[in-house]
Amino acid sequence: MISLNEIRSRARAFAKEWEREVDEDKEAKTFWDQFFGVFGVSRRRVASFEYFVHKQDGAQGFIDVLWKGVMLAEHKTRGRSLEKAYQQAKDYLPGLKDAELPRFIVVSDFARIRVYDLEEGKETEFELEELPQYIELFGFISGYEVRQYEAEEKASIKAAQLMAEFHNAISDTGYTGHDLEVFLVRVLFCLFADDTEIFTKSHFRTYIQQRTNEDGSDLGSKLLELFDVLNKPENQRQTTLDEQLAAFPYINGSVFSERIASISLDKAARDTLIKCCSFDWSGISASIFGSLFQGVMDEKERRQLGAHYTSEINILKVIEPLFLDELYNEFDAAKRSPKKLSDFHHKLATLKFLDPACGCGNFLVTTYRELRRLELQVLKKRRKTDTSTLTAFGAEELSLLHVNQFYGIEIEEFPALVARVAMYLADHQMNRELSKEFGLSFARIPLEEPASIVHANALATEWELVIPRNELSYILGNPPFYGARLMTKEQKADLIALFPKTLKGVGNLDFVTGWYVKAAKYIQGTHIKVGLVSTNSITQGEQVGILWKYLHETCGVVRHFAHQTFKWNNEAKGNAAVHCVIIGFANYDVEKKYIYTYETINSEPVEHEANQINAYLLDAPEVFIQSRSEPICAVQEMVFGNMANDGGGLIIEDEELESFIKNEPDSKKYIKRLIGSVEFINNKKRWCLWLVGAEPSEIKLLPKVLDRLEIVRRNRLLSTREATKKLASTPGLFGEIRQPSSDYLLIPRVSSENRPIIPIGYLD
Repeated sequence: MISLNEIRSRARAFAKEWEREVDEDKEAKTFWDQFFGVFGVSRRRVASFEYFVHKQDGAQGFIDVLWKGVMLAEHKTRGRSLEKAYQQAKDYLPGLKDAELPRFIVVSDFARIRVYDLEEGKETEFELEELPQYIELFGFISGYEVRQYEAEEKASIKAAQLMAEFHNAISDTGYTGHDLEVFLVRVLFCLFADDTEIFTKSHFRTYIQQRTNEDGSDLGSKLLELFDVLNKPENQRQTTLDEQLAAFPYINGSVFSERIASISLDKAARDTLIKCCSFDWSGISASIFGSLFQGVMDEKERRQLGAHYTSEINILKVIEPLFLDELYNEFDAAKRSPKKLSDFHHKLATLKFLDPACGCGNFLVTTYRELRRLELQVLKKRRKTDTSTLTAFGAEELSLLHVNQFYGIEIEEFPALVARVAMYLADHQMNRELSKEFGLSFARIPLEEPASIVHANALATEWELVIPRNELSYILGNPPFYGARLMTKEQKADLIALFPKTLKGVGNLDFVTGWYVKAAKYIQGTHIKVGLVSTNSITQGEQVGILWKYLHETCGVVRHFAHQTFKWNNEAKGNAAVHCVIIGFANYDVEKKYIYTYETINSEPVEHEANQINAYLLDAPEVFIQSRSEPICAVQEMVFGNMANDGGGLIIEDEELESFIKNEPDSKKYIKRLIGSVEFINNKKRWCLWLVGAEPSEIKLLPKVLDRLEIVRRNRLLSTREATKKLASTPGLFGEIRQPSSDYLLIPRVSSENRPIIPIGYLD
């Protein structure tokens, strides 16, 4: 298998080559040969041209392309009806044997391609030039399974909204804090278990409806009693238990072990829980639901559920080049040898992963699911080559992968709790996929050893204590994004403590750089690979000369792959968009390195092989441009400009100006036009009090101005910075004054990414 990025690159070249072709008779066969080549598959190995078949009416026909049991393709001259091509394809189906019947029908006229999924009843049409955007439709060729991300996201968001309702109904009764968090996680597990065969189908719902009062008065006590039962092996339970309670299985896995405070609920809570029971929880995505569920606990987040989770598609940008592409290549090389295939399978069970900023476990869950999907491919191949071995095992012995291969560190308690449960949900979902494939029932109940999610400060914790470095395979994740000026005192202290005291400029680094330093030190002398997401600021400006020079010279960091700047977002309503990079590195060199570029920040990535990847994520020599306080030649210095630091006291909005001057006519000579980036770019009018050189005796006669200066004085006194407090003695002056005495160029620090130029003004 070739990587998805390579497939996209080939798809672009294919679309370009065939953009003007029209003649079906002359070129259709070459078109389809090359089409299969886009996905790294030889058409000859899987599909036939001009496959003879008897139509339903007895007439003879020839299918343009047939991949038995998978795909049938019909091709037409440019401009011909694709609908007629589809009808022609359907006419061939009665003449095929059951084993030959395809799931997919694909029709094309060179300019357009239409794909019919006969099993799902879905139809998708697109222009040839759009092929790179639709390659996921052809997972049946490439080997990359088509994922229903949109359906999973919608189901997960709906599920989180239901949990938000239930949370509100409980918190309205006064039950809050840690106990509420644990309570909600347990209810979530029960809802999921009710729809995924951990419990007998709908047994939890039946228990709530039949064993609790309609007014909800005993709901809390009944649920706590259930939690106790789920935490006890069947042979240790009381023989006098209610028969419905006794029918629940033993769960274990520490989900129900902690004692929490008693809880009294009401009818609203019971009605909302029954509403939750009516939803199908089997369709949620464990990899994004964790973050959505965390949002339930935050009032602001609940208003906009789905705004900040990390989508699976973005996570794949990290894990594919970090290890998944390489593992699929290994699988491809091993799949014709039963011994090599068995060895590869056992290798998968030895891999261990650490996310040192795991949040609700998005990266760990997605990684686990992708490994289980690869393992399923291995098992399907082993079934063909080693039938005697596989049939001797039960389903529970087929899968060698476990959640205990995964480790996480999370500073907040509730996300850490959610991450553990999310791993169980993912494990059970994958066990169901395995059971479906092999026709066996497989559920790891009671739950086995959990993923090791440590509730701790990752920057202040020795990772070696979480998992010894000689056991770990990969570090991955999406550490928190806080700029150098947005950190708390504690965060700043944690970051600075990681660097030598003699290293200058550490205070200008973003918070995320702490994870790079911790990882670089941890992997010394190992073959551990690291893949982290960051804001792109750490590959720009002064941070490069501080961070990467240190990592290069002190830690021997070598970058193996990198995604240049792209927009890290998802399709949820109101999502937060951040400009990010992904950097994969290790403590050793490799022969092949890859850079993923983006035509625009919203484009799909294009893979390029690189000789080396420097700190600016370019295939170029390692160069560190460090900050300077002076120009490199005899030119005028560029300066920051004036900063009011006034709490708004010196600023006069345009709509306030007329009234201000009317009430204080003598203030007019002290009012100047104020121009910053926003005002300059948008021609917005704004004003300020400019009292440089003003006589104090005149200012005392202007009560409206004095009121404004009092606002400034109070605001500065409230500051935590001593320098700002000192400025309270001169409230009539901007905190920083750098007004030029000559004509000058105004350069906005920030302007739109959509502009082809930086707008610059010439002012007096």
